[in-house]
Amino acid sequence: MMLSRKFLCSTALAVLLTGTASAEVTVLGWPGGPEEAALRAVTEIYNAKTDLAQEDKVELLFTSRDGFFDKLQVDLAAGSTAFDANLIATYSIGRYAPFLEPITLSDEAGSVFGDTVLSTMQFDGAQYGVPTDLSLHFLYFRKDLIDALMADDTAKSLYGDISEKYLGERLAPKNPEEWTWRDFAANALYFSQSVNPDSPTRYGTVIQMKNLLFNMMVFHSLPRSYGANWMDDDGNITVDSEAYRTALELAKMLYDAGATPPDSTSYEYAEANAAYSAGQVAAMVQWNAAASDLVAAQPETVTQAPPTGPDGRFTHIHGLGLGLNAAAENKEGARAFLQWLSTQEAALAYARSGGAPGLATATAEKLADERPDLVQVGDYASNYGFVMNGGTSENALSVYEAQAKEFTGYWAGTQSLDDAMSNISASMTELLK
Repeated sequence: MMLSRKFLCSTALAVLLTGTASAEVTVLGWPGGPEEAALRAVTEIYNAKTDLAQEDKVELLFTSRDGFFDKLQVDLAAGSTAFDANLIATYSIGRYAPFLEPITLSDEAGSVFGDTVLSTMQFDGAQYGVPTDLSLHFLYFRKDLIDALMADDTAKSLYGDISEKYLGERLAPKNPEEWTWRDFAANALYFSQSVNPDSPTRYGTVIQMKNLLFNMMVFHSLPRSYGANWMDDDGNITVDSEAYRTALELAKMLYDAGATPPDSTSYEYAEANAAYSAGQVAAMVQWNAAASDLVAAQPETVTQAPPTGPDGRFTHIHGLGLGLNAAAENKEGARAFLQWLSTQEAALAYARSGGAPGLATATAEKLADERPDLVQVGDYASNYGFVMNGGTSENALSVYEAQAKEFTGYWAGTQSLDDAMSNISASMTELLK
């Protein structure tokens, strides 16, 4: 079909839109994964409403995760009319607020999501988006494997030998609810065939080490539990710390020992999930959005909060949502769609289609049998959620990107830890000054 005029206005997305049918309300969503599947499902429900005018039906637009936020920045700043509503995230609202318009949610929104989740889409006291997904991290582990280990004295002795060799400390197997990050590492080593040829899994874990900013978010729960932060209260950059170094060295030790796949430096969400789903991995830390798929693929899987460290148990947290492009050509149609997305009907449908909305307890309990992970999401967000100091700044995404470059370089062996810390300290000083 011919492209609509609004698509041709896009400065960064136009090349990607060839073959896309025109629509009166165009929504730029998060590409790939359960977020795309859930948004497609609720859009079908919305478009099927008998009282919806043809000119207000919604068509979805998806591009690539690589460079997504930079391309979005270019389009919004240029006043693109290629989309009426678009993805926003907690860590990007401040960056995009000048190019968005505040919205009004449904009267149900407060009881559906709760104030904490709604606040992830707010900036300077205004509501800039409807929350669609609350993202944090779960520890996923194979309970059948842990139970077998705990019941075998010979296996427990070998576990101790392995931990003593690689970690300098003789550790005993524990229930994952009690794991520290060192316990996590010992378990990963024991269940890796490169270390223990008799392991029932090829790898003890899978670490997402690709040079990608979202992988840094997964990694951050580890250094934060050792006390890491981006900067102190006076604005001094504190990334070159014992906490970050300990976490980076632990991850590299597991990589070098073969406890994570050898091509982990090219791994992100999809690759990690594929390895776990195939039964190759005993335990891993992954986004909560993967829960439904991973439990379906490996029914012995149990989820819980990430391991603890000297400073406590933590999980990175942020919200994804949809906001209104200030240059939208059909603002009223877009506003109507966004308002409907904040209703209980839409939130429950989104969750049932694989999304991960942050729901208030009363709403989440309606899905307790279908999506028990959503009950955990609310609990973990309240008790363990964190945002690094500077994590909502205008250049937060650039900080994640810089860290991904330097830390992946260290893990891959292309630079030393000292060089990685020196480079990232300089980059963050410039970005967060």
